[in-house]
Amino acid sequence: MELKAEIVARNEARRLRIRRRLLAGAAVAGIAAAAAVAVPFLNGAGTPAYAVAKNADGTITLKINEFRDPAQVEKDLAALGLTADVSYVKPGSRCAPDRGETDAGPSFSKEELASKDPEVRKRINAAIDNSPNGKAFKMGGGEVRIRPQHIKPGQTAVMEFTENEDQTSGPEKPRALWQFSGYLVTGPVKPCTVIDDPSWNQMPDPKTNPEAYPPAGS
Repeated sequence: MELKAEIVARNEARRLRIRRRLLAGAAVAGIAAAAAVAVPFLNGAGTPAYAVAKNADGTITLKINEFRDPAQVEKDLAALGLTADVSYVKPGSRCAPDRGETDAGPSFSKEELASKDPEVRKRINAAIDNSPNGKAFKMGGGEVRIRPQHIKPGQTAVMEFTENEDQTSGPEKPRALWQFSGYLVTGPVKPCTVIDDPSWNQMPDPKTNPEAYPPAGS
């Protein structure tokens, strides 16, 4: 059972990282109207390195423009009432798993995980989206939307961003700006220990995920 749980967790985490990869050419929306906003230092182009905002619906938006000072991002999120652990890693690497007590997430058989049946995939995606991690983190428009109402007292929002300065990845070099992985840890969170992550080059099928392969110049 422990091995099955490990396989399920690994597959769930991998899917979330792939699904939440921000691609070059994707529309980047502005931050929604907010009650509180923290916009720190500017980069060389005069753009904020990041911005965090608490929105009218109680959600918190995090938009990353430049990967600097994750500790300050954590402090700004804490000022908005969110306990977070933020890590920036390079392409081809990730933080080691088992950083603390996490929800195992939904369980699927090997046959389900390998299935190409649209209904099976739809059911798996819905189950993951309705898991504690899926409810707490959403991504779209170039930003991460965190929903504190789905984060219990004593839990930490652990967020890992893979930056990609040259905007290349995969065997055919489809461009990805950055990749996001988010999950909840109950109790203490272990520091990020960087390990190799070959999944950076395991891009989605271009037939089912054409957005992962934007045309040149986009």
